[in-house]
Amino acid sequence: MLICNTDRGRILPIQGVPWVVLLVFGILAVWTFVLGRTRFGRYVYAIGGNAEAARRAGVNLALIRTIAFTLCSFTAGLAGVIYASRLRSISTAFDGGTLVLYAVAAAVIGGTSLFGGRGKALHGVLGGVVIAGIANGMGLLNMSAASQYMVTALVLLVAVTIDALTRRGRVAGT
Repeated sequence: MLICNTDRGRILPIQGVPWVVLLVFGILAVWTFVLGRTRFGRYVYAIGGNAEAARRAGVNLALIRTIAFTLCSFTAGLAGVIYASRLRSISTAFDGGTLVLYAVAAAVIGGTSLFGGRGKALHGVLGGVVIAGIANGMGLLNMSAASQYMVTALVLLVAVTIDALTRRGRVAGT
């Protein structure tokens, strides 16, 4: 019985879980641990919530931001390698705007606040599953690319509006 397979259907029938699923779960586990169980993760949330308060509490903003951007870039590099392995090639002129839209939409739909200080790695993955489902469903319905962009943008707009309204409610209630 195979859990994962290295050949996705060229010689043998497709069976098992693709390796990328285990890789995503591994990266998710690492980021969940780093953000939820380390001082660095608490500092990241503190800076996102209120940078001035974090600075006054003794957090080195420049260092934490530099490390956060470095780790974000490392994760984006891993995503690029995974994407290139899926396409079996790479092009800088292909699908760049759509990927950025989908990444932001996945994070916001998953519950990450655009205003900072809130969100979890798991929520971003779940938002990505929702975005992938929307994109896949519209592709199966043979909708045009323009329609797919509009629907994705509409879903993103609704998520951002909900985020802004809940933030306003929390600030007014405090």
